[in-house]
Amino acid sequence: MKLSIVIVNYNVEHFLEQCLFSVRKAIVGIEAEVFVVDNNSVDGSLKMLAEKFPEVKVIANKDNVGFSRANNQAIRISTGEYVLLLNPDTVVEDDTFVKTIEFMDSHPDAGGLGVKMVDGKGRFLPESKRGLPTPATAFYKMFGLTKLFPHSKRFAHYYMGHLDNDEINEVEILAGAFMLMRRETLDKCGLLDETFFMYGEDIDLSYRITLAGYKNYYYPKTRIIHYKGESTKKTSVNYVLVFYKAMEIFVKKHFANKGAKTFSFFINIAIYFKAFLALLSQFFSKAVQPLLDASLGYAGLSIISYLWGNVMVYEGSGSYPMTLFAIILPVYLLIWLVTSYFCGGYDKPYKIAPAVGGVFIGSLLILIFYALLPESLRFSRALILFGMIWISMEMSLTRWIGYIFNRPNFQYGKNAKKRFLVIGTEEETTRVKQLLQSTSIKPDFIGLITPNESNETPDDFLGNLHQVPDIIEIYKINEIIFCSKDISHQLIIDKMEEWHSSLDYKIAPQDTLSIIGSNSINTRGDLYTVDIKTINTNSNRRKKRLFDIISSTLGIMLWIFLIFFIQKPFSFLKNCFKVLWGKYSWIGYCNTDISKLPKIKKGIFDPSTNMSKIGLTDEEKEQLNLVYARDYSLSKDINIFMRALRKN
Repeated sequence: MKLSIVIVNYNVEHFLEQCLFSVRKAIVGIEAEVFVVDNNSVDGSLKMLAEKFPEVKVIANKDNVGFSRANNQAIRISTGEYVLLLNPDTVVEDDTFVKTIEFMDSHPDAGGLGVKMVDGKGRFLPESKRGLPTPATAFYKMFGLTKLFPHSKRFAHYYMGHLDNDEINEVEILAGAFMLMRRETLDKCGLLDETFFMYGEDIDLSYRITLAGYKNYYYPKTRIIHYKGESTKKTSVNYVLVFYKAMEIFVKKHFANKGAKTFSFFINIAIYFKAFLALLSQFFSKAVQPLLDASLGYAGLSIISYLWGNVMVYEGSGSYPMTLFAIILPVYLLIWLVTSYFCGGYDKPYKIAPAVGGVFIGSLLILIFYALLPESLRFSRALILFGMIWISMEMSLTRWIGYIFNRPNFQYGKNAKKRFLVIGTEEETTRVKQLLQSTSIKPDFIGLITPNESNETPDDFLGNLHQVPDIIEIYKINEIIFCSKDISHQLIIDKMEEWHSSLDYKIAPQDTLSIIGSNSINTRGDLYTVDIKTINTNSNRRKKRLFDIISSTLGIMLWIFLIFFIQKPFSFLKNCFKVLWGKYSWIGYCNTDISKLPKIKKGIFDPSTNMSKIGLTDEEKEQLNLVYARDYSLSKDINIFMRALRKN
């Protein structure tokens, strides 16, 4: 066996599928075996592997044993002359394995090899070539000097920024996303250190390869796409803690006599500092817009109230009491913000329509609230009207300004809809076009491009590959989808690097119902698929939980009256408390395979509750679950709940 490929998977089914399609192309003509070690995924990965990749050798762990241990499981039973550690969120070129094996064969001093990596937008990833994280190098990276001096041999040594990205060079550290090694090298230096659960194990193994007398090479003559960010966001506290603790383990292991204690002290300071920054970043990413709306909203309400009171109510002889400013206005504002939230006004990307719609609904609630207030707290209804107008204007203006300045979390009007180019043959582009139209994306425009120079194309084709730059400008395209069945991964990466970096790119693998990609190394990737996730949108999750709370509360309050209308009143009361505490939801899935469906809480009732006498098969229950998830609405929950109560 020439090559053994080891892929560790954890809940990235669609990226794994795309990776294996590219691997299948790349191993043609090579004696190779492919292992997938699954760390107890719950997303349907194992089922996908069995159906689409029967040739793959699968190790299904019952627990998440970590990256190092999972790789070692496969390495120990592999037989290849070369062993490749490959991440599931990667796409290899068709000739990647041929070229890298040829290089290793011709360089017997090479113990390990890494390749040029680009992200989902075709941008070079500096992790492709790295230096040894000595205490000094790690210090420069942790405190930002590496970013400040990206080409410095000293300060940017972590990414070896002084080396040309397109030249073959000896490097110190290989990236675990693509790490090709000789079997004899692993026999001498050992396997991955299982002390490292995630991150740092590639650094440790690379260093031990050099200690065993071999060299590590950076080989940029072939490329891979590495989407990154699929398991952990780099801005999360968890990433900070795990990554920098891994660096601390490495330094203690290999530099015990070179200031390891001092380094540990500084690295712990860095950990807490970066964790604080990560928490701060997470807070502001979620809270900045509500806080802005609250601040500007209250300021505007205060000015309006002062002017209206001074000019119209008291005719220049006074103003409203402080009770209005200290209690009533904050309550009004809170109601407007909460109703806007439940209408989707704070779902990203921020949009004007749901925010303003929420304000309108909030105004109706305020009017009801107003009628219940004692006379002493009933100030002019005009303030409610003016307040509604002001809050609507403020929310619209801030979101419009965010859109004008091209902020990523803001959308406006028709421009919120994406405009696509699909590149492939007629058969594949038609399939992908239909798939896009079946998703929740709601494309504003879909243009088709043929990869060849043929003039015989259907009416909906816009042109050929060489015309794409002009088509992008004319049709205002913001996303391109490549059909990998028709286009080599070399060409895909070539075009990603060549065309506008402002564009988003996706790949549609053959024979799938998914289109995948990633626009940032710091976030999870994007997935376009036939939409069965309606039930898990932010808006529907809020509606579902709100229904659970209101219905359970009313059920508890009115239980004494309901005992005359329901068959099992005590069971119903018990369930009310379960749902109110959030342990259950009133409506969940039928009891059958739900691995492919969006996760929701276990339900007291389900779509089949009133069909038990029919004797539904598992297949029929799965279909009911699919329809429930895909076409979810609050009215469905209410309908199932009422029918279930009448029955029970």
